[in-house]
Amino acid sequence: MATACVPSPPLRTPAYTPATPTDLHPLAEPDVLDANTSRALQRELYLFALYRVFEAAVLALVVFSPVGALIGDLRAPLLAQVTTCVYLLLSIYLLARKRRPGANPTTLVLAAVAIDILVATLASHALPTARAGIALMLLFNLAASALFVSRNAGLGIAAAASLALLAEFTWNNFSSGGDQRPLAEVMMYSVAFFSVAALAHTLGKQMRASFALADKRGAEAANLAEINELIIRRMRTGVLLVDGQHEVRLANEAAMALLRDDDDISPQGVHGRPLSQLAPGLALRHAQWLRDGKADETTLVYGPEQIEVLPRFVRLLGHGNATLVFLDDTSMLSRRAESITLAAMGRFSASLAHEIRNPLAAINYATQLLEESSDLSTSDRRLLQIIHQQCMRTNGIVESVLGLARRERAQPEHIDLVPFVHNFIDDYKMVTAEDNAKLQLTGGLGTLPAVFDQRHLQQVFTALVNNAVRYGRMPGEIARITIHLEHGEHGPVISISDRGPGIPDAVVPQLFRPFFTTSDNGTGLGLYIANELCRGNEAELRYVSMPGGGACFRIELPGQQALLKQ
Repeated sequence: MATACVPSPPLRTPAYTPATPTDLHPLAEPDVLDANTSRALQRELYLFALYRVFEAAVLALVVFSPVGALIGDLRAPLLAQVTTCVYLLLSIYLLARKRRPGANPTTLVLAAVAIDILVATLASHALPTARAGIALMLLFNLAASALFVSRNAGLGIAAAASLALLAEFTWNNFSSGGDQRPLAEVMMYSVAFFSVAALAHTLGKQMRASFALADKRGAEAANLAEINELIIRRMRTGVLLVDGQHEVRLANEAAMALLRDDDDISPQGVHGRPLSQLAPGLALRHAQWLRDGKADETTLVYGPEQIEVLPRFVRLLGHGNATLVFLDDTSMLSRRAESITLAAMGRFSASLAHEIRNPLAAINYATQLLEESSDLSTSDRRLLQIIHQQCMRTNGIVESVLGLARRERAQPEHIDLVPFVHNFIDDYKMVTAEDNAKLQLTGGLGTLPAVFDQRHLQQVFTALVNNAVRYGRMPGEIARITIHLEHGEHGPVISISDRGPGIPDAVVPQLFRPFFTTSDNGTGLGLYIANELCRGNEAELRYVSMPGGGACFRIELPGQQALLKQ
């Protein structure tokens, strides 16, 4: 008893985004710094605050230890001691404030340099023999503070330091026991303060500009790297990066789709794997190219769909060991060629249709004239009916091919598949000898409604049955073809099967490709047109292998609830 055919048991790193810029204090230069530059600025401010603690410690060493005797006697010991203690405590306090989050760096700099100027003034008066060293230390503090503030603020700090130095000079000269310090020394220190403040500000501005430029270039480089990675990953050409140890360091999605056998392997998962383990044939081709530098132009076949891949090898660097492997899918070129051929065929069929219709019309007209003759026997009239039917069928095929070439929409209609198949079998037996093929209908259904373009369904049946008659027979036997009808899960199902040798697994992925045929006399368009006609009617045509041998093509049609296209 005939049965229906039974089926056999693609380094993502986060995108680099520059941080939100932070404006400096209103007294600072109105430059904009990003997060990296701000972190560098905070680090430098911390070092400046730490240096001030060191200055206070040195001053305390001079005032409170025997080391101060080497410098000279104190003019005002109490003033020196109080100033030193207060300075040390304030320096430690500002260092602690600097480490707190949310502290305004410019405010801390201005407060610190104001304290430095005041302490330097008092210490110069209390330690007259250490004036030069104190002035030099103040000079460094002024230069450091000018790095972090605007030009006007830096010059204002230098002016405040000069006024404080002049005030100490006046205080020293008019106090009792003054040492008559020359005014030229004060003027030279003032000029040095202004010069160093201006120079330090310029250097600080250039430093900030360099930091900003470096961060901008870094962001651009990171974005370009991400764009390049995205382009490589989305390329339709497979790309592999193989290092000197023949291990894969990079693979894009196209390469993985061509080479991998395990769907769980990601492009990141192949990092570090030997090329010989991932693709042995490609590894041999790569080793041969490294030896003689000549590329083999033959293609490699990968994947269950038997995709033909042409590898190309390029050294990443002129004298490096890393190799870029480009995997070109030649089937894409074949599909493009097929598209061009199909377009040409569509244009050609439009002109050919006219040439075919003329003789068909003449044959049909001559048949009608012969049917009017009274001298014809019953068998001759039956032959004329067959000629007329086949002319009409041929004309329908021409119309279908033209509709396919023009991408015309199908015109589905409600049909009953059971009488349709019976009529098809009867018509087919008229043009096919009984010793060539035997068709039978199974399923035991009295009715099976469906929605399909009747002309298209006739052509699909003709293509599938003709294929079964031609290829679905064992040597020395006739083709035994079974058409099975059944109710599927979503709608009617038609199975057309034979008991021939079957279709090789290597050929199955290419069955519905245009111009693919295993016969010297075939065109390779029968299954392709049948598949396109099914798709145009929202049906699915697919090949199902049979465990007991033979071939089966299954058509899954839309149900009665499908909307008829207008």
